[in-house]
Amino acid sequence: MVANRTFEHGVALAKRFRGEALRFEEIPDALAHVDIIISSTGSPDFVIVPSHVKSVMRSRRNRALFFIDIAVPRDIDPDINRISNAYVYDIDDLKGVVDENREDRKREAIKALRLIDEAVIQFRSWISSLEVVPTIVALRTKVEAIADAEIRKTIQQLGGLSESQQAALLRMKAALTNKLLHYPTLFLKESGSSADKTGDIDTVRKLFHLDEDAQNK
Repeated sequence: MVANRTFEHGVALAKRFRGEALRFEEIPDALAHVDIIISSTGSPDFVIVPSHVKSVMRSRRNRALFFIDIAVPRDIDPDINRISNAYVYDIDDLKGVVDENREDRKREAIKALRLIDEAVIQFRSWISSLEVVPTIVALRTKVEAIADAEIRKTIQQLGGLSESQQAALLRMKAALTNKLLHYPTLFLKESGSSADKTGDIDTVRKLFHLDEDAQNK
């Protein structure tokens, strides 16, 4: 519904938005049928006063009525706020809402930046960890190969073992391998800067002759 002091202007605006044009004098009666009123006129006096609202609240069955007053000076009498289920918001209220929303967005932006920073740190850590993976794999492969060779020798020396005995040896091999490689693996993964990792990788590869093994293959 559109009301304008110049009825023709109200008709044009209502037609544009497929609404209904009202004469200014019809505003009090129309309050019984609407839920939100947005007002912006050049009137020096209040356009809607408490008596207008009180007269329609019974027919509305106390359904909430919201007024958004963006006029300066005000169109809606602020005393309407004292009526049950009637709410008046003016420019200052809207500014407060905008400011509050702006602060909310700032807080959310800070949270978003923190999440991004955390993700970047995790990604960099993951990328950095990739360079140690080949060394860890090579180290595990070498230890397992040594253990397998020793197990085969032991089985030959004993003249063979039952399946359950061989399974026990394999379980022992897996446990020993995991325990032996636990701290070297942590050492490689938890090194600090990229330069530190490079130095540590070189040290581990030299200690266990991993590069020589790769060349022999």
